Amino acid sequence: MNRILIAGTHSGCGKTTITCAVLKALKNRGLKVSAFKCGPDYIDPLFHRKVIGVPSHNLDPFFCNAEQLKRKLSAEGTAVCEGVMGYYDGAGPGGAYSTYNVAKNTQTPVVLVVDAKGMYASAGAVIKGFLEYKRDNKIAGVIFNNAPPSIYTGLAELAASLGVKPLGLLPKDTSIAINSRHLGLNTDSAVNLDKLAELAEKYICLKGLLELAESAPALNAPPIDIKPLGSVRIAVSRDEAFCFMYEENIELMRKFGAEIVFFSPLHDKSLPENIGGLYLCGGYPELHEHGMDLWGAINAGLPTIAECGGFMYLYKDTVFKTERLQRFGYVTLTANRDNLLCKRGENIRAHEFHYWDCTDCGSDFTARKPVSEENPADKLTAVCPSGRFHRVLSKKSWECVHATETLWAGFPHLYFDANPKFCENFIRKAIN
Repeated sequence: MNRILIAGTHSGCGKTTITCAVLKALKNRGLKVSAFKCGPDYIDPLFHRKVIGVPSHNLDPFFCNAEQLKRKLSAEGTAVCEGVMGYYDGAGPGGAYSTYNVAKNTQTPVVLVVDAKGMYASAGAVIKGFLEYKRDNKIAGVIFNNAPPSIYTGLAELAASLGVKPLGLLPKDTSIAINSRHLGLNTDSAVNLDKLAELAEKYICLKGLLELAESAPALNAPPIDIKPLGSVRIAVSRDEAFCFMYEENIELMRKFGAEIVFFSPLHDKSLPENIGGLYLCGGYPELHEHGMDLWGAINAGLPTIAECGGFMYLYKDTVFKTERLQRFGYVTLTANRDNLLCKRGENIRAHEFHYWDCTDCGSDFTARKPVSEENPADKLTAVCPSGRFHRVLSKKSWECVHATETLWAGFPHLYFDANPKFCENFIRKAIN
């Protein structure tokens, strides 16, 4: 796949706006284009799919190893990948889960977005610093955001003198601002995408971006052969309240043989007919009146996954709002008992992103934050007297999730590609 990665010097520098402008402009040209988002964010890919209308997936080095990342990019067309935070920023030892590591592991050319508001020559110092911080940085081009067109010639000369290809600018324009909300990018944003595409055609060197994408080396990552386990219908929540799910989860369930049937817990009167399983994804159930009662089907043994917003929907009488993100970030979940998705001791990497909490988050899994090599105090020692897991291992670990033979319900968002066996077990149970 021809590919580029649009990275930023810091959060808020304009990489999302520029990525959307480029995607819309390329789509308007009739090109086959797809989008990727570095990190665990499910909101930006939703925006790419829902508003711009292009396929979009995640590229996350915490969830996926280098081969898996390459495999995601092994397809036809042009991929426009959007970074997360600043280029070198990320959790894990030495920023292991950063945009930089995605670019390095996938050999993807990088276009650095520099917010030039209030800067001129100093922009050269910013670019030089990013180039010299890591020698194998993959940075091949630069786009200046919030830059007056009148100074672009000088900015372009600065970039070229440092060996980086100047690829245009995006001028400051309040009419193209992409609004945010408390959980990230607003999926209902009224951003004028046609105006964004118009500005991209006028001010961004799309030809140069495509040439850079074509220069990306081929990736040798043959697909994994997954055979269907049988035939089964899985009901998946999808409406204005339930909209957060990794697209990869849907695709993997289909590979294992599932027919995905979308339904609305808010508006439908009953679950779809002839289903073998139920998946309640995340979203904003707290902003809507609750609809159908699903506990009858769940208590009757319908295999069910309920994550984050789906968990809140089921346990609405025990959840409460807080003023800050709770247990935000990457976690590794280890099962404390045999359950719907796995055996005791098995684990999967996941992600938490929620302001709400619960009086009973469950205790059938243990969640652990990534261990930082720079801070030995963060290292965890699991205490398991008499074979039982200790309830609180440290501030970096806690117990969570309600899990039985037919139910998995908790705040963490699952990413099935991090351990496909969890998905396989769910589909097997749904078939049987």
